[in-house]
This record gives sequence, structure tokens and C-alpha cells, in this order.
Amino acid sequence: MAPPRRAISRRPRPWQRAGPDTPVSSAVKSPGSLTTPPSAQGPESSAARARPPWVLVARVIRPHGRRGELIAEILTDFPERFHERSRLFLIPPERISSRVREIELENFWFLHSRIVLKFLGIDSINEAEALRGFAVAIPAGERAPLDAGSVYVSELIGCRVIDLNGDGAEVGEVVDVDRGSSNTELLVVRRRDRREGGELLIPFVAEYVIRVDAGNRLLEMRLPEGLLEINAPMTEEEKREAGERG
Repeated sequence: MAPPRRAISRRPRPWQRAGPDTPVSSAVKSPGSLTTPPSAQGPESSAARARPPWVLVARVIRPHGRRGELIAEILTDFPERFHERSRLFLIPPERISSRVREIELENFWFLHSRIVLKFLGIDSINEAEALRGFAVAIPAGERAPLDAGSVYVSELIGCRVIDLNGDGAEVGEVVDVDRGSSNTELLVVRRRDRREGGELLIPFVAEYVIRVDAGNRLLEMRLPEGLLEINAPMTEEEKREAGERG
């Protein structure tokens, strides 16, 4: 008999970069709203299938036990909400060309920093093995509501960063959020002009953020003069000079 559902205390997760169901805070004046593109179907990439309307909350690692249980990595900052969920969706990895599958959560329990999932109809090791690597998702509309001034990482990924102090010039695209390198969440921004360097780290703070329009994938900021140059990768000449000094 499976263990009963147990409560879990909410604790910070020791990740370096944030997951899609992670909220990040700033005094954002208008957090915007999510659009709803067509449902994920067919053999498109997992990145495309993970965009709204799907939000990933776990990823299956391997079978656990002999009765179809699965151990999974937790990808949400709100694991306690598994207590409220009975309907989940399984998104296959790229190696498997199949559709998103709705499934019922029969039971679950937490095991150290992971979660054990028991789905209705998955009752053997072989059935569980077939789900190795699958993402566990919920519709975006079922995410936990956030406090004013907070947005989900998934709302920031793919946003074009516009610097209103730079005559409205496009800086680049948000590709990740770094929560481990400093006390402030850092937007990982891929430069629009690759010739100027690779990725930039831009603090996601109230002083800089003007507007987040998640529906149109737009993030308007007022960046201090010189910030982009400070965060720019070293040129080859600078690397040589640093090597000579070292």
C-alpha cells in the first residue's frame, strides 16, 4: 500500500538557474498576461512543447518500486500544490514522437528533495519505465497566483529586452534567469548582435524594470549608463592582456 500524502514545508531550492514555475520578484508596474498558443502536439521540440499553455512541475527520473511508482525531480517552487492536483499532463522527451497525454495522479509522497508519483493505470515497472524522461506539466492557467510585482520565469524567457535609456534599442532576448550568482535575480540575455559578444547578465530589479508584457514577449527597462559594457564578455584583446598580467 502506498504511503499517504504528506505535507511539505516550502524551502528554497539549491538551484543555480530558475525553472519555469519559479516566481521572480521586482516592482513590476504591469506584469502582463500569458498568451495561449496552440496545444503541444506531435514531434516538435520539447522547448516548444514546454511553452504556455504548459508549465512543467516535475520531470520523471526513473521507476521507483514495483507497482508503477516513479521518482521525479521537482521543477516548481510550489510543491505543496500537488495536494490539490489530480489531473496532470505528461510531455514526452524529444526522442519519443507522441502527443501530450492527460493522466490522473493517484498518489504521491516526497522523498528527500524529490517526489514519488503514482499515476492511475501505471501499475508495473515496465509501464513506469516507459515514462522515463517525461515532463510532468499543468496548464498555465492553473499555476499558483503571485504577489504583485512578481512574474514567473516562463513569462520572462523569450522576452525581447528594450532599453528605453538607449533610444528604445533592443538589447537581446532573455534565455534564462540566474538565481545563484548574486543576491539579485539576474536575467541571462543573449545579445541581439552576436558580434558584440554572447550573453549579458542584467539585474531584474525595480529600479530598472518599467514594463513586462508577457503576451507580446516584451520587457522594457531603463538601464544605467555603462551597465551593458560592464557585463559584456571580454574581447580577445582583453583576454590576452589579462593573461599577460596574470
